[in-house]
Amino acid sequence: MSDDTVAGAALRLERRPDGVGVIVIDVPGESVNTLRGNFAEELATLLDTIDRSADLRAIVVTSGKADGFVAGADIKALLAARRAEDAADLSRRGQRVLDRLAALEKPVVAAIHGACLGGGLELALACHGRVASTDEKTKLGLPEVQLGLLPALGGTQRLPRLVGTDVALDLLLTGKQLDARRAQRMGLVDEVVPRAILLEVASRAALGRVGKAPEKKRFDRRRLTEAVLVKNPLGRQVFFGQARKRTLAKTHGNYPAAERILEVVRHGLSKGIQAGLGAEAIAFGELAVSGEARELMSIFFAQNELKKDRGVVEANIEAIKLRRVGVLGAGLMGAGVAFVTAVNAKLPVRLKDRDERSVGKGVAHVRELIVERAKTRRLSTFERDRELLRVTATTGYEGFEAVDVVIEAVFEDLAIKQQVLREVEAQGGKNLIFASNTSSLPITKIAEAAKAPERVIGMHYFSPVNKMPLLEVITTPKTAGWVVATAVELGKRQGKTVIVVGDGAGFYTTRVLGPYLNEASYLLAEGVPVEAIDAALVRWGFPVGPVTLLDEVGIDVGLKVGKILHEAFGTRMTPPPAVERLIEDQRLGKKNGRGFYDYASKKKGQREVDKSVYGVLGVEPVLDLPSGEIAERCALQMVNEAAYCLGEGILRSARDGDIGAVFGLGFPPFRGGPFRYVDALGAKDVVRRLSALEQAKGERFRPAPILVEYAERGRTFHTLSPG
Repeated sequence: MSDDTVAGAALRLERRPDGVGVIVIDVPGESVNTLRGNFAEELATLLDTIDRSADLRAIVVTSGKADGFVAGADIKALLAARRAEDAADLSRRGQRVLDRLAALEKPVVAAIHGACLGGGLELALACHGRVASTDEKTKLGLPEVQLGLLPALGGTQRLPRLVGTDVALDLLLTGKQLDARRAQRMGLVDEVVPRAILLEVASRAALGRVGKAPEKKRFDRRRLTEAVLVKNPLGRQVFFGQARKRTLAKTHGNYPAAERILEVVRHGLSKGIQAGLGAEAIAFGELAVSGEARELMSIFFAQNELKKDRGVVEANIEAIKLRRVGVLGAGLMGAGVAFVTAVNAKLPVRLKDRDERSVGKGVAHVRELIVERAKTRRLSTFERDRELLRVTATTGYEGFEAVDVVIEAVFEDLAIKQQVLREVEAQGGKNLIFASNTSSLPITKIAEAAKAPERVIGMHYFSPVNKMPLLEVITTPKTAGWVVATAVELGKRQGKTVIVVGDGAGFYTTRVLGPYLNEASYLLAEGVPVEAIDAALVRWGFPVGPVTLLDEVGIDVGLKVGKILHEAFGTRMTPPPAVERLIEDQRLGKKNGRGFYDYASKKKGQREVDKSVYGVLGVEPVLDLPSGEIAERCALQMVNEAAYCLGEGILRSARDGDIGAVFGLGFPPFRGGPFRYVDALGAKDVVRRLSALEQAKGERFRPAPILVEYAERGRTFHTLSPG
């Protein structure tokens, strides 16, 4: 096989004896391929060569990386575009070269192994066919919406024409990623084969298309829906009207990229693909310089930084090699930890609880989660059974002498946690790490019962563990560096985004959530209706309102944590006295069907408020406050407490504070996190707002000292450009 290679280029052309030219994407010096700023020019040069090469009958596009196709465009290059027109021009350049690829007379087939995302999938869509590997690393998707953008290289136009508008919009508006089998069922991929024969099958597929007209698509039910709902003006109006209504119900207008995607897809279907491409470029340019996109991209960069963060700064400190993990407590939390450890980290798990009934329920829940994943065909039957075999159960400590880390998820009580710590130390090996999943109890207090406090650490997971992406690792002054590094490494293997924080009541996430929920309680005590509070915060960008969240967490749990925070931080964490009456009335929230909302009603749709709760609280729900005022009072409490945490050293950085709030607490991603929110408003303005609320409502709104300092000095927590 000969090749046409230019030194330093990301693309090369290899010539096979069978007349297939293989375009190999291999960005120098990088572990993954991205479409760099000069991609369009490099591809255009290769296409010139292909046009001149009579010996080439067909083309295959593949990757030179071991485990990836193309992971998307180079986001840092996009950040350099300061004007909408600059970003739109990047789009147009890419569109032109992919248009040329799509129009090539020689058949072109993409051979896909590994991540084929964003611009990578748009490149594959411009090919005449697609073959993908069965490997679990192979994922296809257009995640641009998650960055506040839309696909800019023709994805909004080619995808609907390939798989149908309904399916395409689902992918475009969610950013979801598909494995090869699901992509094949949707019509996105033509063939799925083992990785070992991927290039040969793709080459054969490309040669098989030589001299043949494109196959006509079967007329199935999906095509009929496409014809009725999309291909005529009235059907299109109804279809996109409903799609926009559903989208706004989810985004509340906070994510403009979703609405622009609908506009651009519709424009292309009604005016033709070239008009659609023009609209795509303009929309991409405008979105790329928007505040929402800049904040969402900042989160992307922060996540990438955390993937490389080992939790310790010393280069000579390393994590130990993990062989087995023990989990104490087989409730929903413990079973969830066992699941992500067995399925994601691929480690054997020993799951313990006090009796056979409890441990049996835990194993059943793990099995339920594994079977659920298998049903979506993300696991084969063999893989499903293998994952199940990784989890074994016990009511004693048999087998714990062989585990490297024990994660306890027992009842939130200091005495109980200290008791199991003593038991684990008595049974485990000399280097056993004990990790507590407490959400509020200081790790230092738990470690007082330890013979080896340097091997005690916090690993705070969020419920449900199999879905929530954050892991908060909590260190004490005595925690050994290798213990921190091991906990971080385990969290990453479990599929978590990991932040490392200092010890203290509530650590970071629970501590900043406390004042947020507390303020919602104050608003309620003042007579603001439950639904008004929740609606205001959902409109502001949280996934659920604070009162709904309190019902979900448990009113009793919220009160217990509130007392811990009040004891630690004094009057600014004082809860309103009326909350105690809810417990006296046996209102624990969703778990016992008695909370702020009515859980007895079988009506479909939005759950109704249980009006009797106002009588228990002794308030009349008649105070009509502006939605913005409600949201600001609650949100500023979280933002201010985050600043306290950074100033006191609980947080290592503003980056960690933003990631913790977004991925652990649902802080609106398009606002970038508490610290990027402060930067957007300006610390001076935030301090002014807090000071006004302090005068009106009391000490709980006193600005954190670090905010005052930043306001006086005109400082920001981040540089102006993320990344």
